[in-house]
Amino acid sequence: MSYIEDASKELFDYYPPLTKRGDFDKFWQYTISEARKTPLCPEKKLYNYPGSYVDVFDISFNGFDETRIHGWYIVPKFGRDDKMPCIIHYHGFCGNRGRPADFMQWAMLGVAVLSVDCRGQNGDTGDAAKYSHGNTQSVICKGVLNKEEYYFRAVYMDCLKAIDFACIQDEVDVNRIIVEGGSQGGALATAMAALDDRVYMALCDVPSNSNIEERIKGSHGSFSSVTDYLKVHSDKVDRVFETLSYFDTMNMADRIKCRVLASVGLKDNVCPAKCYFATYNRIKGEKDVKIYPFNGHEGGGAIHNEIKLRLVDDIRR
Repeated sequence: MSYIEDASKELFDYYPPLTKRGDFDKFWQYTISEARKTPLCPEKKLYNYPGSYVDVFDISFNGFDETRIHGWYIVPKFGRDDKMPCIIHYHGFCGNRGRPADFMQWAMLGVAVLSVDCRGQNGDTGDAAKYSHGNTQSVICKGVLNKEEYYFRAVYMDCLKAIDFACIQDEVDVNRIIVEGGSQGGALATAMAALDDRVYMALCDVPSNSNIEERIKGSHGSFSSVTDYLKVHSDKVDRVFETLSYFDTMNMADRIKCRVLASVGLKDNVCPAKCYFATYNRIKGEKDVKIYPFNGHEGGGAIHNEIKLRLVDDIRR
């Protein structure tokens, strides 16, 4: 047995009890139908990017509500004889859509790229949603007492609408939609793999939003804000846990049918590897996870990035 196999063997046996409520599937069916009621209203504006090998567009569209979601859409100018795969990038917590140069590694493979903001974080995208509960110190707590108001309900649907945007682009092969991201972005990619059957493959690095109750108990990463909230509102623990159960990817994992490549760091105290395995172990489709025993929340870095590049290059061919 190799060192990594020995260090991680207990992870593959980790099956904490699911927290899924009886109306879980009905809730998401209804939520997706509500998202469909808001017209996409997509816009693309050509951006003056210093390179003759790509077209870069500054884009926006309506998310779950009429919040305008901002992003970048990048299209290689070569290899347009055939439809091309599209990678949809979801960023980490408190990040944003990034800059076009951040995604040129994908474009150089001949793949279209869509990178979008999460509402109300550090990008150009605001948040038109209304929240009756929670606090304003962290978006993670917004609407935390009501599943229909909870922050990630809108974010998950914004991510689904990003898939809608990609699928109406003339050059995109709708049968090769790839969702990708790290940390919060890894959670969003996982959720889209579960909620949208248009996803062909999910690349999920050091993912968040898995085994959320354990994250709160351990005060890990962004969910430490919920820990702090419950210090003040200890009488609301059950309500909070019920709300968050609808957004926990371990409760969605059995819906994932697409190919999944994940990665974790065994020294990660932000999104502990053990918490993610509560989701990974329940995925029934084709899957693989790369384990980096001495890495933290930075994950596998350049080594893992090259693994993803090779995989996407194979899909492009």
